[in-house]
Amino acid sequence: MPTGVAALTEATIGAALLKSVKHYNQRQRWWCSLFLLMPDHLHALLSFPKELAMSRIIGEWKHFHAVQTRVSWQDGYFDHRIRNAREHDLKAGYIRQNPVVKGLCKHAADWPWVWEPARTIDA
Repeated sequence: MPTGVAALTEATIGAALLKSVKHYNQRQRWWCSLFLLMPDHLHALLSFPKELAMSRIIGEWKHFHAVQTRVSWQDGYFDHRIRNAREHDLKAGYIRQNPVVKGLCKHAADWPWVWEPARTIDA
């Protein structure tokens, strides 16, 4: 990460990002099954309403945070179509293990920068 760039997992930024993920989910701008912040990138399992372009929704979300939390995003993003429950579970497992593999925590359950409505009481 370049010098002077705040990590996505900095307390104020991370909390704002996760709060907005929940907000977008509640407003049905997207349906999120897993969202995990890493210091310099994020992972998300999202689906979108048919009538709205994925690029538009993500672009609006990134723009909001560029203005509100001063996050400097890279251009674009990487997306992958998940075709079945097995693929979903494999991707979710990979995402959850990312902080462990990077040495940021010992167990995936210890990583605080995750929003997963299926595991969140106030989802």
